[in-house]
Amino acid sequence: MSKDPYQIKKILTTKNNTFTYYSLAELEKQGHGISKLPFSIRILLENALRNFDDFAITKENIETILHWQPKGSDKDIPFKPARVLMQDFTGVPAVVDIASLRAEIARKGKNPDEINPLIPVDLIIDHSVQVDYFGTEYSYARNMDEEYKRNKERYQFLKWAQKSFNNFSVVPPGMGICHQVNLEYLSKGVIEKSGEIFPDTLVGTDSHTPMVNGIGVVAWGVGGIEAEAALLGQPIYFIMPEVIGLKLTGKLPLGSTATDLVLTIAELLRKYGVVGKFVEVLGSGLDNLSVPDRATIGNMSPEFGCTITYFPIDDKTLEYMRKSNRTEEQIQLVEDYCKTNMLWRTGDETIQYSDIIELDISTIEPAVAGPKRPQDKILLKNFKSKFIKLLDETYGRKYTEEKQLSRWMAEGGSQPATQPKAELTPELEIEETVVNGMKNVWVTIGEESFMLADGAVAIAAITSCTNTSNPFVMVGAGLVARKAREHGLKTKPWVKTSMAPGSKVVTDYLEKADLLDDLEAMQFHTVGYGCTSCIGNSGPLPTFVAKAIDEHDIVVASVLSGNRNFEARIHPQVRMNFLMSPMLVVAYAIAGRVDIDLINEPISYDPNQQPVYLKDIWPSDDEINNVMSKVLSPKDFAKNYAEIFEGNETWRNLVIPEDTLYAWDDSSTYIKEAPFFYNISDNAEPLKDIVNARALLVLGNSITTDHISPAGQFNEFSAAGKYLISRSVKKENFNSYGSRRGNDEVMVRGTFANVRIKNKLAQKEGGYTRYLPSGEEMSVYDASIKYKENQTPLVVLAGKEYGSGSSRDWAAKGAFLLGIKAILAESYERIHRSNLVGMGVLPLQYLVGDTAEKLGLTGNESFTITGIAQDIKPLKKVQLTAKKEDGTEIKFDAIARMDSNIEIEYYRHGGILQYVLRHFLEKTN
Repeated sequence: MSKDPYQIKKILTTKNNTFTYYSLAELEKQGHGISKLPFSIRILLENALRNFDDFAITKENIETILHWQPKGSDKDIPFKPARVLMQDFTGVPAVVDIASLRAEIARKGKNPDEINPLIPVDLIIDHSVQVDYFGTEYSYARNMDEEYKRNKERYQFLKWAQKSFNNFSVVPPGMGICHQVNLEYLSKGVIEKSGEIFPDTLVGTDSHTPMVNGIGVVAWGVGGIEAEAALLGQPIYFIMPEVIGLKLTGKLPLGSTATDLVLTIAELLRKYGVVGKFVEVLGSGLDNLSVPDRATIGNMSPEFGCTITYFPIDDKTLEYMRKSNRTEEQIQLVEDYCKTNMLWRTGDETIQYSDIIELDISTIEPAVAGPKRPQDKILLKNFKSKFIKLLDETYGRKYTEEKQLSRWMAEGGSQPATQPKAELTPELEIEETVVNGMKNVWVTIGEESFMLADGAVAIAAITSCTNTSNPFVMVGAGLVARKAREHGLKTKPWVKTSMAPGSKVVTDYLEKADLLDDLEAMQFHTVGYGCTSCIGNSGPLPTFVAKAIDEHDIVVASVLSGNRNFEARIHPQVRMNFLMSPMLVVAYAIAGRVDIDLINEPISYDPNQQPVYLKDIWPSDDEINNVMSKVLSPKDFAKNYAEIFEGNETWRNLVIPEDTLYAWDDSSTYIKEAPFFYNISDNAEPLKDIVNARALLVLGNSITTDHISPAGQFNEFSAAGKYLISRSVKKENFNSYGSRRGNDEVMVRGTFANVRIKNKLAQKEGGYTRYLPSGEEMSVYDASIKYKENQTPLVVLAGKEYGSGSSRDWAAKGAFLLGIKAILAESYERIHRSNLVGMGVLPLQYLVGDTAEKLGLTGNESFTITGIAQDIKPLKKVQLTAKKEDGTEIKFDAIARMDSNIEIEYYRHGGILQYVLRHFLEKTN
């Protein structure tokens, strides 16, 4: 069959060159209603047309997209991205898997050099920097030193991969956050390859990949497993999505920011329900949103639950490309191609959407979100009363206005945590008082005393690509700091402050505006260029704060300009976490507490004890825009991205092996050959029903991938900690779960090990369960070993939104290695469900109306699942029998959430990479 069955391949002649392309306008002439399709669906259509081979991508696939219906479809469609984006936490295990595939190919007598990425892969090392040092000019340099000490072996491995693999580039540490680098530099809008042009598309191994939807690039986050298959040439398959139109009108009012807008959208879309759907933005309000504003919204797509939040290419897109130093030739190509091929937004389109949600952005008010979900928006004016209510409901702390006034009046003290690390163990005298159930802890260090209490801000972090990519809020934060400094204000001594920009462009324009000095005067020194607090790399709290929390159970908070605030994610000692704009982060660091009405109460007092209010230090939009107009320059982008791949001297001096095959080191506790492919059989075994399985965990709603596979710190008493100690690793060298994702022995022990996970089968909070045959309580890992010895398959029972959060492949890999054969949940987040299938773990979904409680399931039953071995098909109902200890049985049906035929093939092979490997071996026989 012709590679071009619709005869639509055309030639586009621009001012600079001549190209071929697949013409959607030609399809429109043939009578297909392309102009009615959402822009995002048009890009999927072009992708299928261009990659058509009548095997992996069939004529039926094209027809499914071509005839897209607003109600969506249960048919699966393919997607072959133009490139892949990775960060190091998810990238290291992906590279381990590819290197392990090479090792298995070599064992089977094949040429390992044939295993290479078939499309460009950019890996950006941005997730390993930790805030060990803060509040000083040397913070950045010392944090980098610590990062290299902890991660030298991982970085050598990645540098080896850069040299060994084709189509694989690595951005060294300290250069920026992957999503901001992607927005500012990597994304092209339109790609040219061998004289052919097509839309820039990608998938990323981080759920916030949709940030580049703001610059008109269709991209979303996938698990490392799917990304590996994509880079090996395998299409990504997913069900034809609905597309919800988000119609924006109006203009942001004075005092409100893009952060307030995105938190409002998160609440709005979560309430509507957009999981697994595309969202596409339209309306006159788009004309008032810059690309950084749009990217702020696109970034938080996983918090909305949708796959993408797409902003079509228009004049604002070109304006940003010009400001960020894209070449005029590239900008012209984007404009010519998009206007020619029906991918340019004019605002006059009559597109048919599945539904339209309207939002007048002139109604946006300042807001925060938390304490543990990004969609839980709280208006700033209501924050104090809401916090007091949450504190009472969650922790039983009673709060009165009289108490609030008395307990904060005598605050004071210096910032001992700015001392070198070796001196961070001061003599402490801590005195606790309790008034009406509320904790007050007086801390005395030497001659100085101050009070910590419930609601104190322990961490104030300007962090995350969500906001540091947006000059408006970053300049705004600098101006808040400047005005606070002019009023003689300081941040409170118990607040751990940090600023981690997403690229060096940010510090360049802040420095040119003389705002860097003001931020540093407020203790917001640059601690690194990477994902810090959002990923759990907040580093240790000052000793006196940590001790007060541990010994006196005070409930402290973090305030951060990020996108994630799940339980125990930011810091295990910080129980309440609130998302907000960088400007508000500075304000709350000055206030030192969150139980304050910033609208009506003084934020602090100047040296003359005169009250200073938020309005006194809040800049106007004109002030911010005036600074931006003077300091933003394409030259900053040119300078910083000209040296993006160079790294510092430490990176350049890393010694790496020369061999095509990686030399696995048995003594390594960081990098270990993946166990998934070792001596793989030539053929997949037949599918089998699951018989007499036991429940390893019984969980509630909103179990995130952070609960399943935490990324942060762990102690010596955890299963992973005990393993490392048995390998002679000292506690101070544990690093984090995220940094050790290249070692399955650590990661399987860290699965379901979040200190805040609540398993209904266990009394203890954290990674514990009951080994059901004996009733003994033990770690999840230890129980899994006992079940394996008895050859007992395992299941997990869960509620709604199972697997929400980061696109964490180890949340599925760990489940597989624990011996979990199936998850039974009320609903799933898109990426995690796909990852489970990609690891050969069966995601089962209750029928509508069914829950564990309604069915009478406790988790003490044994479970048999039938209907898998015979006549399996997408979304098939399978039969479950839960046998209680007294012999009675509960029988019910559930849906096997394998959503397409290709997913059934992945499941049959035990995983997507096993499928790819067997096909490679078959082709080379």
